[in-house]
Amino acid sequence: MIDAPDSSPAAADGALLGVSLRQPPANVDAEQALLGALLTNNRAYDRVSDFLTGAHFANRVNGAIYDAIAKRVEAGMLADPVTLRATLENSGILDEVGGLPYLAKLLTATVGIINAGDYGRAINDAWIRRQLIDIGETIVNSAFGSTDLDGLDQIAAGEEQLFRLATDKGQDGGFTGFDRALISAIETAEKAFRNEGDVSGLTSGLRDFDKKTGGLHPSDLLILAGRPAMGKTALATKIAFSAARALMNAAREQGEGVQPEGAVAIFSLEMSSEQLATRILSEQAEVSGERIRRGDIGQKEFDRFVRVSRELTQLPLVIDDTPAISLSAMRTRCRRLKRTKGLKLVVVDYLQLMRPAVGTRPDNRVLEISMITQGLKAIAKELEVPVIALSQLSRQVESREDKRPMLSDLRESGSIEQDADAVMFVYRDEYYLQQREPKETAYDSSDKYQAALEDWGRKMELVHNKAELILEKQRHGPTGTVQLYFEGQYTRFADLETAHEDYGR
Repeated sequence: MIDAPDSSPAAADGALLGVSLRQPPANVDAEQALLGALLTNNRAYDRVSDFLTGAHFANRVNGAIYDAIAKRVEAGMLADPVTLRATLENSGILDEVGGLPYLAKLLTATVGIINAGDYGRAINDAWIRRQLIDIGETIVNSAFGSTDLDGLDQIAAGEEQLFRLATDKGQDGGFTGFDRALISAIETAEKAFRNEGDVSGLTSGLRDFDKKTGGLHPSDLLILAGRPAMGKTALATKIAFSAARALMNAAREQGEGVQPEGAVAIFSLEMSSEQLATRILSEQAEVSGERIRRGDIGQKEFDRFVRVSRELTQLPLVIDDTPAISLSAMRTRCRRLKRTKGLKLVVVDYLQLMRPAVGTRPDNRVLEISMITQGLKAIAKELEVPVIALSQLSRQVESREDKRPMLSDLRESGSIEQDADAVMFVYRDEYYLQQREPKETAYDSSDKYQAALEDWGRKMELVHNKAELILEKQRHGPTGTVQLYFEGQYTRFADLETAHEDYGR
């Protein structure tokens, strides 16, 4: 009979003790060789300065010598054993390793500056692995000990530390040659040209919107705002569905069995994934969502409902309905999705329900929202995907005669409009006009009431099933209003078929 493994705290402590007795990863030979190369020829510093600092060295003395070299080189001064002597002697840095003769030892350790970059990467890699060990020990100690964070928050905190290590390791970034930047710009222009000048980014499924914006572009943060009942979620869902369908169709055009290039991710903080799926099914099957919930549908409608649902299962569309998700958890899940399936678009419904990164405690709500929008912009830029974040509007809209939103109406605006590449508002005049239906008791004669009712009816006909998408800010193009069709029965947005003769010119 095989004994069950001992899961007691004592056994765990024993296992951790075995880990703690190991020597942390280090490459002192590479450290000495790099320092020798730097002291021999300061130009070697250019090969490692982008990603290496003294803190990355396992040997504290070696790290201090590296920082002293870096300080002189960056100041345009010579850094060699002679010029560094006074600095190192006065600070006592070399006392631990025998004094100035250690510099002579470093000079004999080098094998040429051509290998400086490799030495630097070996040092940096050992540092990353030491950080991983520290993070792992912190996670284990937090799990064993008492802490203010529950289990899920501890996972998020661990993910945040790993994310910081991955992004702050110092190996990314730097200048991009103008020739490379021009190539990217030409590729974008060519894509728009091949699409008849309409869409260079990912399609939103809305013809006039794509014409004005060129589609949804990587690294852009788009804010979609509106008052309750305007249809923010319905419009965002329409865009997400259309983008996912475009990705699926593009894959099918390449041949059977070809998978879409990436997925569309919806973070639904307000509605459950089932509610969101029902909304999409209602729109595509043209069956009222209210009737679906009541079961008030006929056999033909149910058959259509099932057929459409089978088609929709092929869409590269994923939903995360975690309530009050933190920015760090969202970022980690997006990075994981991009690595495993690819990621083309992120939709967040809505940003006021999010929490900032674990471990951050903003002083006020405006600062908190500002941190969230900055984080969403960072996700868009890092993962090179468009991010659409829904936002609430303040109640001051209701106090105006013209209730069309403005940038100043953004709730807890802070830096929302500053961080966003585009800010757009969804507005339906029909909603407000419907509330102003004349009441017979407000008139002293039936003739006046009938005249008012007829006037109201004419106005209702003009705005019936119509919506406006007000593009108030667009960093890369014009602003203006896009007219849309809205069908309340299916909470469905579509192009308003007026005149499109000039579309595509």
